[in-house]
Amino acid sequence: MLDINLIRENPQVVIDALTKRNMDTNVVAELTELDVQRRSILQEVEVLKAERNRVSKEIGKSKDQIERDEKIASMRSVGDRIADLDEEVRQVESKLSDLISGVPNLPDPMTPPGKDESENVVVRTEGKIPEFDFEPKTHWDLGPALGLIDFEQGVKITGSRFYVLSGAGARLQRALIAYMLDLHIQQGYLEKYTPFMVKSETLYAAGQLHKFIDNLYHDIEEDFWWVPTAEVPLTGLHMNDFIAEQELPLRYTAYTPCFRREKMSAGRDVRGIKRGHQFDKVEMYIFCRPEESGHELEKMLADAEETVKLLGLPYRIIQLCSGDLGFNARVTYDIEVWAAGCQEWLEVSSISNVGDFQARRANIKYRPEDKGKPQLVHTLNGSGLGLPRTFIAVLENNQQADGSIVVPEVLRPWMGGVNIIR
Repeated sequence: MLDINLIRENPQVVIDALTKRNMDTNVVAELTELDVQRRSILQEVEVLKAERNRVSKEIGKSKDQIERDEKIASMRSVGDRIADLDEEVRQVESKLSDLISGVPNLPDPMTPPGKDESENVVVRTEGKIPEFDFEPKTHWDLGPALGLIDFEQGVKITGSRFYVLSGAGARLQRALIAYMLDLHIQQGYLEKYTPFMVKSETLYAAGQLHKFIDNLYHDIEEDFWWVPTAEVPLTGLHMNDFIAEQELPLRYTAYTPCFRREKMSAGRDVRGIKRGHQFDKVEMYIFCRPEESGHELEKMLADAEETVKLLGLPYRIIQLCSGDLGFNARVTYDIEVWAAGCQEWLEVSSISNVGDFQARRANIKYRPEDKGKPQLVHTLNGSGLGLPRTFIAVLENNQQADGSIVVPEVLRPWMGGVNIIR
């Protein structure tokens, strides 16, 4: 969430940022008007309260009963007016909060301008695109043929866009998750196992409510929300906390299934397991001091890159332009891996510096060692990596002419001696 002081003092900065995101800028004027209205009401309340305090002292000193009664009666009307104004303030603040919570983060100066994903920047490409002396198959052919993926069972027990992993397929999925968690621990992250459901306050703190409410699954009776990403509960770990400066940075990693009401249209995404309502993901998350967040972004990107490199997957780094930037993010790098069967680049990770945007919503601050004023932390998040697209790339890039799959060496410790899936 943006600081209202920024909108109050530098509205043009916010207007320029929204323009870069190709968004309507009228919200800035609406916020300014509500802020002026709120401060005007509060000023009137303060004047009335000061008057009430003054007259109350006079009543206490007065010996004239008639005068006392007149002043008591007048203060009763003042009290009623204060109550009315307090309600007006509450309503205005509610409107202000709802409106400002829907304004996205300001793009970092290092974020390139652009209208949409077509203007994202390819930073670099790493690894060699695999070449085959046969026609490579897609995962939706390889998986069922090897008994790894069963689409019919997924539809049978739940519905479209669901599937069942079996045997070596289920084991490969588990191996990928274990490999990534263990690697992130080696990279300096503390593993967390968090709930897969969160309360509304947690979802709001992470910047998911109310912007993405239509994409979320909600248990109305208990007011629990199924997590769309581990970023949400990891943000919630320190809601309303004061963190000692010497404890920063805090680096966490967590696995969760993710649940999203994906809007899928006809086309390439409806084939196979690239997009669904439930998927697995390993997340990295960092809390740090503002001056550290640039360095921590570089670290997180390097850590995600290492995860892909060790799997032997060709990949490329994409920097998102301002028009494709996520709601919370100031700057984002995507990692895409090549899938030889699909013949396309698949996003497996988004690494973002969020600045103090989430920390302001979640009220997460740190206490400087010099005992200065508490400051908002900066937060960063990134996938390390997302499944099933990593799963897809492993299958399609490591296939052999006979339809078998060579298991990447780093995954073999979790495969029970299976080096080739036949």
